[in-house]
Amino acid sequence: MDGIADMGGTPGWGPVHPPRMDEPVFAETWQGRAFALALLASKVAGANVDAFRHSLERLDRAAYLDEGYFGRWINGGELMLTDSAILAPGAVDARARNLLGQHVEEPPIPDPAKPDYTATAEGPLRSVDAAPAFGVGERVRAKDISPAGHTRLPGYIRGHVGVVELIQPAQVLPDTNAHFLGENPQHVYSVRFDSHELWGTDAEPFALTVDMYESYLEAAS
Repeated sequence: MDGIADMGGTPGWGPVHPPRMDEPVFAETWQGRAFALALLASKVAGANVDAFRHSLERLDRAAYLDEGYFGRWINGGELMLTDSAILAPGAVDARARNLLGQHVEEPPIPDPAKPDYTATAEGPLRSVDAAPAFGVGERVRAKDISPAGHTRLPGYIRGHVGVVELIQPAQVLPDTNAHFLGENPQHVYSVRFDSHELWGTDAEPFALTVDMYESYLEAAS
């Protein structure tokens, strides 16, 4: 889906500041707790890593940006729990207000409706019988599509031509796995794109390599 999470390659966000070599994993204590709570929420909700990513990309602009990286993990975890009816919508806000002494009515606890999901193996790697559709050195085009649901196809890549550099092991397709519609494993390709192809002749000269699932690609004419 096209949302605030698909911000890669878009202008207007200012310069990128590389992390310090001595930067801690968690700059503040609450960030470590947020990380742990998001992982726990995903497990309790019966979700998977792709469903978690889809929860993040469904957040509105404020929930995604205003509370920082680990703030959006908390917000995504809450969304997964409401999706699975572990929490009622608005339950967290109501509880927080009551802890502040505001005495608001909390919504009733719903009946859980977790997805019927069991992974076929650990991790994302799988085996497929079909041979790769594209070969190393082949020119390919990223499909110019805007899926309604989850996808790992970046918006700024769509419609552009690159060259296959490497064929990766087959992996679970996030587009269906995020919605519990099957793993549908596919070959994955490391595709090199020229910066001028992506952003025009005024862009700095460099190459960008993106890992892409087979269904995201078509042969370039």
